[in-house]
Amino acid sequence: MHIISHDILTLDRVKEILDKHEQLQLGEEAIAAIEKCRKYLDSKMGDIGRPVYGITTGFGSLCNITIPEDELSQLQHNLVMSHACGMGDEVRPEIVKIMLLLKAQSLSYGHSGSQLITVQRLIDMFNHDILPVVYQQGSLGASGDLAPLAHLSLPLIGMGEVYYKGERRQAADVWQEMGWEPIRLQSKEGLALLNGTQFMSAHAVWSLIQAERLSQWADMIGALSLEAYDGRIEPFYPHSHQLRRQKGQLLTADRFRQLLEGSELIIRKKEHVQDPYSFRCIPQVHGAAKDSIAYVRSAIENEINSATDNPNVFPDEDMIISAGNFHGEPIALPMDMLAIALNELASISERRIYKLISGQRGLPSFLVAKPGLNSGFMIPQYTAASIVSQNKGLCWPASCDSIPSSQGQEDHVSMGSNAATKLVRVVENTETVLGIELMNAVQALEFRRPAKSSPHLEKIISEYRKVVPFIYTDTYMHPLMVESKKFIRREDLY
Repeated sequence: MHIISHDILTLDRVKEILDKHEQLQLGEEAIAAIEKCRKYLDSKMGDIGRPVYGITTGFGSLCNITIPEDELSQLQHNLVMSHACGMGDEVRPEIVKIMLLLKAQSLSYGHSGSQLITVQRLIDMFNHDILPVVYQQGSLGASGDLAPLAHLSLPLIGMGEVYYKGERRQAADVWQEMGWEPIRLQSKEGLALLNGTQFMSAHAVWSLIQAERLSQWADMIGALSLEAYDGRIEPFYPHSHQLRRQKGQLLTADRFRQLLEGSELIIRKKEHVQDPYSFRCIPQVHGAAKDSIAYVRSAIENEINSATDNPNVFPDEDMIISAGNFHGEPIALPMDMLAIALNELASISERRIYKLISGQRGLPSFLVAKPGLNSGFMIPQYTAASIVSQNKGLCWPASCDSIPSSQGQEDHVSMGSNAATKLVRVVENTETVLGIELMNAVQALEFRRPAKSSPHLEKIISEYRKVVPFIYTDTYMHPLMVESKKFIRREDLY
C-alpha cells in the first residue's frame, strides 16, 4: 500500500508501486489539504468580488468573459468534455496508470481546489486497473496537457472509454457495474484536472525507468562485444578518466573493470595497438549518457512532486494566483536531452555490431563458419543501422518549436508532449539495437572458445543461450532478434 502524502515521491518508489502492483491510499495530510482548499474556494465564491481566471471566467482567450455562479459547475463539465480532442495512437496502459498516480499526487497538495471525491475516484481507477483511453496527439505541452488529460478525466463525469479486465468499454457501463456515480465537478475542478503536466511527466517517468535499465545493459553488452572483438582493457583504467573528472565516465570505466574481472580474454596478449572509438571511447559515450539520465531524473522528480495546474489556490494567504506552472518547458528540454542520450547508446552500439561482422581480428565475416553460402549476421546490422537513422530524426528537439494558440493568448508553448511521445519511440528503438548487439556479441564469443570471459559475463552468456542458440547456418532471424530484445528486459542479471 502506498500512502499519497507530501513526502517526496521518487522515481524508484514509482517503479516499486508499479512492479509490486501496490494500491494507493490518500494520507491524512493530503486529505486535510484537499478539504481545506476546497472549503476555502467554496467560501470565496460568494464574495470574490472580481473575475478569477478559470473559476468565474472562461478559459484561454475567453478569460475576460465572466460566468454566472449558477453555471460554474456546467462550465467545468463543458471544459472536460470539449477538450477531449485527442487523436492518433493510444497511450500504452502502463503510462496511463502512471498518469493517474501523478494526477492524484499533484492534486493532493491542496493548491488545486479539487473535491476529495474527485481525487479519490482517480485513486479508485488506479487501484481497480480501470484505465482511461488516452490518445498521443493533442497536447501543446502548455496550458497543461489539455487534450490527453481531458480523456483521462472523462470517466470521472461518466463519459469516455476505459480498459477494464482486458476489455475496452464505455466508462458509464463500468461505473454502473462498480456502483459509482458520475462526479458533479465544482468551480475550478475541470481546470485542475486538465491544467497539468501529467501526460508529459508519465511518459518521462516510464522512459527514465527504461533508460536506467538500458544504460546498465549497454555496459554489459558493450563488455561482451569488447571481449568478442578482442579489445584492450587500458582505455578502462582509472588514470585517464581521473584527469577529466566526468562522473559518468568514471563510473562506466569502473563498471567495465568489474564486469571484466577474471576474464581470460581481456588479459591475453593483443596484436593491435588500439581499438576503434566505438570500443575505446565507451566510458566517454556511455558515461555522458549516464550523466544525462541523472540530470533528467532530477528534473522529472521535481516535476512529479509539484502542483502544476492553474490558477494556484493559497488558503492560508487568502490568494488565488493565475500563473503558468502548467508550462512544460522544465521537462520538455530534459526529455529531448534524454532522447539524444539514449540515441547515443544505440548509435555506438550499431558501430560495434558493424565491427563484429566485418571479418576482423580472427572473426569470420558475418559471424558464420561458411560465409558466402550463408549471409549470417549481415542483415541484423542493416536493421540496427535503419533504426539508428530513424532515431536521428526523432532526436530533433520538439522543445525548440512553438505555435501560438487560443487567439494568441497562449503564444509560447513547449511542445513537450511531442518530446514525450517520441522519447518513448527512442527508448523502444534503443532497446532493439542493444538486443541485436547482444545477439552478435554472444555469437562472436563462440569463435574465441575455449578461452572464457569473466564469471559474470559467462553467466549472462549461459542464460542467453537458453533462449537464443548459436547460429551455424542461415536461419529465420526475426524470432531470435525478438527474443534477444526481450532478454534485456530482465533485471535480475544487472
